[in-house]
Amino acid sequence: MDKPSSTVGRIFYYIWTVFKVNAVVVFGLIALILSISFLVSIVSGGDKVDVPEGSALVFAPKGIITEQPQFVDPVQEALGEAMGNGQPNEESIYDLLEVLRNAKEDDRITMIAIYPQSIVSVGPAMLEMLKDGFADFKESGKKVVAMGDFYSQAQYHIAAQADEVYVHPHGGILLEGYSRVRTYYADMLENVKVTPNVFKVGKYKSAIEPYLRNDMSDYAKEANKAFLGDLWSSFKRDIAEARGISAEDIDTQINNYPEAMKQHGGNFSKIALENKLVDGLKTRPEFRKMMMEAVGENEDKTSYKQIHHRKYLKAIKPPIDIVNPTSKKVAVIIAKGAIVDGNAKEGTAGGDTLARKIRRARTNENTAAIVLRVDSPGGSAFASEVIRQELMQAKEQGLPFVVSMGTYAASGGYWISANADEIWARPTTITGSIGIFGFIPTFERTLDWAGVNRDGVGTTKLAGAMDVGQGLSEPVKEIIQSNIENGYRRFLELVSNGRDMTTEAVDEIAQGRVWSGVKAKELGLVDNLGSINDAIKAAAKRAELEDGQYDTWFVKRELSKNEQLIKQLLNSSASDNIETESVKPNTLVNKLMLDMQSELKKVQQFNDPNHAYIHCNCVID
Repeated sequence: MDKPSSTVGRIFYYIWTVFKVNAVVVFGLIALILSISFLVSIVSGGDKVDVPEGSALVFAPKGIITEQPQFVDPVQEALGEAMGNGQPNEESIYDLLEVLRNAKEDDRITMIAIYPQSIVSVGPAMLEMLKDGFADFKESGKKVVAMGDFYSQAQYHIAAQADEVYVHPHGGILLEGYSRVRTYYADMLENVKVTPNVFKVGKYKSAIEPYLRNDMSDYAKEANKAFLGDLWSSFKRDIAEARGISAEDIDTQINNYPEAMKQHGGNFSKIALENKLVDGLKTRPEFRKMMMEAVGENEDKTSYKQIHHRKYLKAIKPPIDIVNPTSKKVAVIIAKGAIVDGNAKEGTAGGDTLARKIRRARTNENTAAIVLRVDSPGGSAFASEVIRQELMQAKEQGLPFVVSMGTYAASGGYWISANADEIWARPTTITGSIGIFGFIPTFERTLDWAGVNRDGVGTTKLAGAMDVGQGLSEPVKEIIQSNIENGYRRFLELVSNGRDMTTEAVDEIAQGRVWSGVKAKELGLVDNLGSINDAIKAAAKRAELEDGQYDTWFVKRELSKNEQLIKQLLNSSASDNIETESVKPNTLVNKLMLDMQSELKKVQQFNDPNHAYIHCNCVID
């Protein structure tokens, strides 16, 4: 900025100069403070994490337990830790299982104390994985106890794996069963004059129902009841085995809640004790005292000798995955979240992103087999095909290709799985949903109602045909519907080829219907029920590799050298005092708002270039 000649101009010039100088100084100081805080955090917390001898492992996941946490930039993570808010909102199920595996053999760990109350969300398949993990840990003879104020259904499933379960006298456990409740927008869209143009194949394909109806269709209710029943049977069986009660008792207890509440003066904890869901009622001080007697006091004598599972993970796991560059490998690639066209950060299955990971794995000369871990309800049909084609390239190279299904492997998640040499699922996996739809909302009536008009010319009958401000013509609708029908035929064909079934047989179990893992095995949509470790072993066997002859390589986003350095410097800031940690529970109103936000996010992720989607809206409550 040139110095002005006028007096008024010079006054404003000097004011602006002073402002700029002050701004530079202030922002410089802020940057310096953040840098110093970061360095202090590294220096003070960068030493090796010590595991106290004879301590209890505090197993206290926080937030969402997931197959693949969303990518967090290491610099942001570092600043978060430096500023004291670096606790994760998501935790990897594989990190949790690694903690349990190592603690089993670690003589410094004498027992585990489970605190599940900060878990916000965890899918049924991952509950089964944790159940297996705790069962394996208990083979060491080490004790597992659980403590909670209030247990949600999923939290209690985890706690029930303990040898002893305690609840606060003023707390409780509320088992409800599984449900599938959705919000419907047909009337709202009509009120704002939005036209929801929908094209679909499959009478059970209900993902798009909320924009066409005000209630759940009979077909959707039929399918939902069936797979929810399978999941609930599995849940009850797990609890019954863990607590030494019958599965039928659980349904009886739930149905008798109103009467039981009257008998016990409205005290949930007493009902839990009577129903043998817990072994005792303890306040926090009482539980702390019990643990101090079991493992001894910590250094400042304020609690028991302990190490938080996140700190323990830092002690046993290098900050950067180390892969032997010369060993034979079974490459594991995770397809997590909605499948979208193009690139996406971890936590969402970007078609191009996943294709690059698959290509990176298959072109590595030491890759002996590929395992695709699918935890996705599907999404873009085009992106799903991009992923599938890259997997087919691996098969053509002669690499064994095995699929391991997590909580969801439906619609697009099944599209990318169907041609595997072998498919493994959990009994509680939600899969199938072989169907396809298109969705294009148009706003011609909204604009007309508001007094806004659109007009123009084009060189062909189709010019401007996809203008959502004008509505879709009948020829355009016919073109889109034909494309959707072709997509469904293609879906049937690739499942037919992959599963060695006729297209007619596939069509009978398709139509967009969702199945549990148990039922999918009966129908021939999956080969075996088991864990991801079972799938990895199956892939190694197909590659003619014995145990000890290969490494498992989780193919992740490659970090830059600077990101690797920051990862190496970071240390855990997890609190050793679990009672200082809590997560605010979702209120009923918050839950409703989150459900509606989730629906909106799904629509925002609809970015298929052909407007064709193989997506299952099958998240359970």
